[in-house]
Amino acid sequence: MEALGVVVALVALLGVTLLVMAVVGTVKAAKAVAAKVERHSSNAQRAVENATLRAKTITKPGDQGRIAGLRLSLRTALDSTRQVLQGGLPQDGQLGDALQLLARLDSHAAELDTELRLLEREPMNSRVAAKLPELRERTERITHSADSLRWAAQDRMRRFADDELARLSQECRDEAGALRHWTPAEPAADRGSEFAAGPASTADARSAAASADGPADRRKGIGTGRQSSAEELLGLAAEPLSRLADRLRKPNPAGPNRP
Repeated sequence: MEALGVVVALVALLGVTLLVMAVVGTVKAAKAVAAKVERHSSNAQRAVENATLRAKTITKPGDQGRIAGLRLSLRTALDSTRQVLQGGLPQDGQLGDALQLLARLDSHAAELDTELRLLEREPMNSRVAAKLPELRERTERITHSADSLRWAAQDRMRRFADDELARLSQECRDEAGALRHWTPAEPAADRGSEFAAGPASTADARSAAASADGPADRRKGIGTGRQSSAEELLGLAAEPLSRLADRLRKPNPAGPNRP
């Protein structure tokens, strides 16, 4: 019975855990869908407002059209800069600082847009004419700052792309040069040096053999250009032979039979 109670408790705990996980997943999915819908709705609303402002700049002359033009230029500069910075942020983390500056500009732009919207509804033309130059100057400062951030980010991304392309082109040239060296030059050079050194080494060997055989031939008296005499072969000098000949020529006083 105790084991059955434990099994029932585990099954109940597992069921409660699955139910909680399902509820949490449903809530997260609902929040994600709501955020996506809100983002799309805000984008659609902003697109509609921009189209309305663009139409006012064309259809309404005078101060009303100029106010609409200021609001449109303010939104266009900020939106374009935001798209460029957010698009390049995954590749370049330093653009995060620019996004923070753009967020501060966006808050000033929101305040300015509110003032322009109120001025657009102002019934007194004198007040509109008095406030419009100041608001135009503020609009130009904000749009110029946003444009500067966008242009700097674009130049930075283009510079990085050019550097990467230059490195890639150099690597391709190096690889192409390596692929063309399919026949190495070292073995051919070695064979040429062996062929050049071959005749010289053969001549040196022959001269060394001749120099080694020369003394032996001179000692033997054979193989030289001059014939060796009998005295040289017997090892007798010329002077002892002459004395022997003189002794034989002298007469013997005691007679031939006397010793």
